[in-house]
Amino acid sequence: MTFMKWSDDLSVGVGEIDGQHRNLVSLINDLHDAMLEKRGKDVLGKVLADLAAYTQYHFSTEEQYMQKFGYAGLAAHRREHQAFVARVGEFAKGFEEGRLGLSIQVMGFLRDWVANHIRGSDVRYADCFREHGLS
Repeated sequence: MTFMKWSDDLSVGVGEIDGQHRNLVSLINDLHDAMLEKRGKDVLGKVLADLAAYTQYHFSTEEQYMQKFGYAGLAAHRREHQAFVARVGEFAKGFEEGRLGLSIQVMGFLRDWVANHIRGSDVRYADCFREHGLS
């Protein structure tokens, strides 16, 4: 069963960004599947690390375009990204140290943050990106 489904309301209408968002959704689903299947700590840790690394890559892509296009909301958007990266880092560190298990609450946070961020913050830059030739 899919934990987080891609839907049209998650699209910002920019192919490169939508593709990266789809990959994030897929990584969240992979992590959820690994958790449900009670895979070993090494496997879960790797999937969580992959999610964290890909998230940073994706955020960097968005921020580079925002800077290039003079997007006025860059600073606030960057702060949202930094807060998410820090939170995922806390999850990964806690998991690695054995202080935190991957739970449905952690998974819910990931799913909800990504969906709410795309629908709330990312859609605000979509017009700017398209006006500068991204589609």
